[in-house]
Amino acid sequence: MASNIAAAGLQTRVWNRTREKAEGISGATVEDTPADAVDGADIVLTMLADGAAVESVMTEGGALVAMRDDAVWLQSSTVGIAAIERLAQLAEERGVAFVDAPVLGTKTPAEKGALTVLASGPDQALDACGPVFDAIGAKTVRVGEAGAGTRLKLVVNNWLLLLLGNLAETVAFAERIGVDPRSFLEAIDGGAVGSPYAQMKGPMMVERDFPTAFPLKLALKDLELVLEAGERHDSEMPLASVAAERFRRAVEQGHGDEDMAAVYHASADS
Repeated sequence: MASNIAAAGLQTRVWNRTREKAEGISGATVEDTPADAVDGADIVLTMLADGAAVESVMTEGGALVAMRDDAVWLQSSTVGIAAIERLAQLAEERGVAFVDAPVLGTKTPAEKGALTVLASGPDQALDACGPVFDAIGAKTVRVGEAGAGTRLKLVVNNWLLLLLGNLAETVAFAERIGVDPRSFLEAIDGGAVGSPYAQMKGPMMVERDFPTAFPLKLALKDLELVLEAGERHDSEMPLASVAAERFRRAVEQGHGDEDMAAVYHASADS
């Protein structure tokens, strides 16, 4: 995302908890602290693993205090409802505009600038972030006040991760009953019961090769955020609960840093 922002001609400064990762971003200036990275910036973009990491960087890291009063905080991490409300509160207390804009897509669409941005927040702040949205995404969907983007991301994640868990169980089931899972993937390809996602992740399961586009451990975190939201709103989520158990088992088996398609191991190795 940062590389694409810089490539779009926007002056870009970056900070990462692992400096070596930041140093690999072409066209961006690497700073030593979060406060240095945001000093004087028009837009401050946070993309970190979870809500606790974002809050720590913005508070203990000094970024929130160092922001200009007229800057926009563009929060794109997937953090869940409780955390996004806390971060929005911090922005309000500081007096800076807050945009909640998580994204859909993993490593390859991020590299291609082809993410889908779920943008929510004040119209003026969203307009200011437009050049950033254009740099990182192929589509921007405006969905209302800050917090609406996070809620929509949770809905999409529930759909996607349950689909992935079901795909993993189906591939393992096919193998157990003597059906070549490649035949299954071929049978559903292009049909009404098929899914492009099955053609993307299914071969990884068949080959038992999981180069990481999105880590399994973060997929589990995202499912846990879905369950947290369901509990908060008194919504029973039995399928999501079962899926989370499968993701958790695969992480406990040692596959947390592999691609989220490695949830397959929870079905194949049980």
